[in-house]
Amino acid sequence: MNNLVLFDVDGTLTEARDAISVRMLKALRELCRYAEIGFLTGSGLEYIKEQLWPALNDPIIKQNSHLLPCNGTEYVITDGIEELIFNHISKASMEDEIGDGSMRELLKVLCEMQAQVVQEYSIPLTGNFIQNRGSMVNWCPIGRAAKGEAREAFLLLDEQLGIRRKYFDILSKEIASRKIGLTLKLGGDTSFDIYPNGWDKTYAFKHFNEHDWNFWFVGDRCYPQGNDYEIFEHLKHTGRAFETSGPQETIEIIDFHILRDML
Repeated sequence: MNNLVLFDVDGTLTEARDAISVRMLKALRELCRYAEIGFLTGSGLEYIKEQLWPALNDPIIKQNSHLLPCNGTEYVITDGIEELIFNHISKASMEDEIGDGSMRELLKVLCEMQAQVVQEYSIPLTGNFIQNRGSMVNWCPIGRAAKGEAREAFLLLDEQLGIRRKYFDILSKEIASRKIGLTLKLGGDTSFDIYPNGWDKTYAFKHFNEHDWNFWFVGDRCYPQGNDYEIFEHLKHTGRAFETSGPQETIEIIDFHILRDML
């Protein structure tokens, strides 16, 4: 059996929206001696490139890794020596799945929600509030461009006022009333992911023959509203699913659990 260790990115391999550290790079390089790894994130490919570029260019990791953006509804492998080439093996379409009318209805609701949040709360506002990633839609009330002080300011307000908790409930009811067949999850610390039912991170298994692989998973959002929940629950009975509090604990999980089990 081959070993494939699937990692969430934000909050698991990196701090939120940060680049991968040298320590994490070394841990993944050592892991690649015994297993292949998959970068399984709710974000799109551009964010994987931005945060994991040193890993993608590492000759050892590059030969043993799989890129699985948007919950694995996209499957990309890298190639090239002097210049890194990204080859799309598979890419699902949310609009094809739910139809143009339902897609427009969802985007209309999100635009209305964004206007409500801006009127109700004095939150930081940057840009890229609603992002259509092809196989999912991400809504970020402060904007996906937010970093540093803007993110910290929103996190503090969210903790005090429960902004995302409130709008998670509101948006859940709006989606349910339209019977479109969509799942809503908290995406990272500041946003919401919306995608067709069943297109959670277990979708990644479609790209691999489960009879040929031992799957592992490490993620930080393993509670019901988090986007790591379904895959964590799917693998929990095997003893190969781990919830992490951040990159430091992820390194410990690699060293003291995953590698020890493989060796």
